[in-house]
Amino acid sequence: MFSPAIILAAFLTLTPFLVEAFAPGILARLTGTLSMGIRLSLPVLLSIPYALVALSTHTFHWEWLALYAAVPIAIAALMWRAKRFDPNRRGTWRDFAVLATLGLAVDLRWFEPAWPPHLAVFNKMLLLDAGIYALLALRKIDGVGFDLRLRLRDLGIGLREFSIYTPIALALGLALGFLHLHPFQTSPFKVATAYIFTFFFIAVPEELFFRGWLQNLLERRMGRLPSLALTSALFGLSHWNKRAVHFNWGYVLLATIAGIFYGRAWRRQRRVGASAITHATVDTVWSIWLR
Repeated sequence: MFSPAIILAAFLTLTPFLVEAFAPGILARLTGTLSMGIRLSLPVLLSIPYALVALSTHTFHWEWLALYAAVPIAIAALMWRAKRFDPNRRGTWRDFAVLATLGLAVDLRWFEPAWPPHLAVFNKMLLLDAGIYALLALRKIDGVGFDLRLRLRDLGIGLREFSIYTPIALALGLALGFLHLHPFQTSPFKVATAYIFTFFFIAVPEELFFRGWLQNLLERRMGRLPSLALTSALFGLSHWNKRAVHFNWGYVLLATIAGIFYGRAWRRQRRVGASAITHATVDTVWSIWLR
């Protein structure tokens, strides 16, 4: 059972993510009238969930509190500068430096030692919040499609890309010995629960990062096909250390191919919800029947 402090921390962590997801643009509107100093220092509030969790679990360290206060502010400052120097939002070194920092911090688990093992998901979501505020509320990157008010069109696009990817993944994954069929029965409730968790805490964060931000910005510099290919390759490489202590090349290969179909789903109408449906469906099917 989680303590009230941890529940409050979860509420504070999820609020920016869910508010922006279901009311796109609201953070920019709410903070737009604030002074520059307040807007740039506002991300310090993201250190509060760490303090609540750490104090309640007796794992508090001032160094980690300072980190969770300083990193979001630094990201916000960089994005504010990027907005000034790149008003057309074509992407600058500052944008890609911020994305690289966020991506590597999550993938290499730089900050996870700050948390009890079963609460490390806070790290990923807080860094995502920092990115949402900096890139959407301050930088105002357009064409991201971070809108989880799903449409039937999102479902159709997402499931279509899933249906195209599935036979490719099955043939390749079974041939490589990476996938293994487990046709056991499970309850619809467990499938639904796994899908909802995967959608909100795995698929949406990764699709927002890789497609809504990275592919979106690369497309402005490289064009549609090169940006799709590069983003998919980087997405695949982000899985090199998943479920293995060595370079998991089978996972990297299948994730790279999956990234192509996630990217196709996103760019069809430039909506994160569509690619997150493809992503969540792939991950749920894999985790229940193929892992």
